[in-house]
Amino acid sequence: MRRDDSQRWMWSEAVAVLERAERLHRQLFQPAPAARLVAWEPPADVLELEHEVLILVALPGVDAEQVETVIEGSTLVVSGRRILPVQLSNAVIHRLELPQGRFERRLPLPPGHYAAARRSTANGCLVISLQKVA
Repeated sequence: MRRDDSQRWMWSEAVAVLERAERLHRQLFQPAPAARLVAWEPPADVLELEHEVLILVALPGVDAEQVETVIEGSTLVVSGRRILPVQLSNAVIHRLELPQGRFERRLPLPPGHYAAARRSTANGCLVISLQKVA
């Protein structure tokens, strides 16, 4: 293994451990009422461009119209429900790894002011675009 490859591997492992620790911390230290209502937190990326902030939330099988997005102070709150499609209600489930039920993700935003969000779905992700306001 080349030195560059081993450094990339170690860095990606360290980032993965930090992400798991952050997710566990959020789940353990949420206020009690919110912890009972929210079943899971989808993974997300926050990317800042010159004129907008893009948020990608991994929500395969969830339509953008089924997701609520609200800005509370400097935090974007993304919430909704992921449920099995009605046509699968009689299916025999052999494996169910994708989380189901109510989800909520609170994402700190970069400092600034933002216009209303545009939402769409692409490749199993909800894409939220927040336009920066001067």
